[in-house]
Amino acid sequence: MAKVLVITPVKDSVATTLETAMAISTSSVTLDYKIYNDFSEEATRKTLEENSPFIGYKLINLEDITDTPSPNYRLILQMAQKEALEKNLPLLIIESDVVIKKDTVERMMAFYDSHPEVGLIGAITTDESGRVNFPYLKFRNNKEHIIETNRSLSFCCTLISTSFLKKYNFSNLDSSKDWFDTHISYKAVEFGYKNYVLMDVPVWHRPHGSRPWKSMKYKNPLRYYLNKFLYGKDRI
Repeated sequence: MAKVLVITPVKDSVATTLETAMAISTSSVTLDYKIYNDFSEEATRKTLEENSPFIGYKLINLEDITDTPSPNYRLILQMAQKEALEKNLPLLIIESDVVIKKDTVERMMAFYDSHPEVGLIGAITTDESGRVNFPYLKFRNNKEHIIETNRSLSFCCTLISTSFLKKYNFSNLDSSKDWFDTHISYKAVEFGYKNYVLMDVPVWHRPHGSRPWKSMKYKNPLRYYLNKFLYGKDRI
C-alpha cells in the first residue's frame, strides 16, 4: 500500500523529467506517483506516454482537463490535494529538475511519522558535488542536521502533511499567481504547524531545469523581460 502521493509537474524539459521519474521509481518506499504534463509540446507528451508503463508513473495531461494555458500549478495542487485527502496520504512534490536518492522518501517519511506537528518538510537541495545550492543558499552555513524555520520552503522536494492538507483548502490559492511555495509555507506556520528543512537529506537540484526559460532571467534579464512582454509568461 502506498505511503505517500508523489507528484511532478512538467512543462517540456523531458530529459530531466525522465531522470527525475526514474530516480523516484527506485525509491525504497511504496508510493503513488503522478506526473502532471502542463501543456508540453507534443513530442514531450508522446515520450512521457511511452515511458509511463516502464518507469511506473501515471501521466495526467492537463490539456485533456483544462483550456487554461500553462502554468497550471494551482490546478495541479488542487487536484493532488483532493487525491491525497481521498487516500489519506501526505503529498510529496518533487519537481522535474530534482534527482532524489533511493532512501530520500523513506527518510522524509520517517521524520514525518515522528513529528505530528509538521506542516511542510523540505529536503535540502545541492549541486552534483553535494554543495547546498539555490533555493536553499540561505541555509548553506547552518551546521544543524534539522532546521525548523518560519522562512519559505521551496517545492523542489517538499512533503506536505495530511493534517495541514485537511486544514487549508488549495481552492483558496490566488488565481492571479503562478507559484505557491512561499504562500503555502507561511500558511502552514499561520495554522500552527512547524516547517522543517532536512539538511542531512540532500537531493540534486538543477536550478530552473524544469523551466529553462527562467534561467534567462538571471543570465540576460533584458532579454527575459522583453520576451515576457512580447510573448507572455508561457511562451518565453
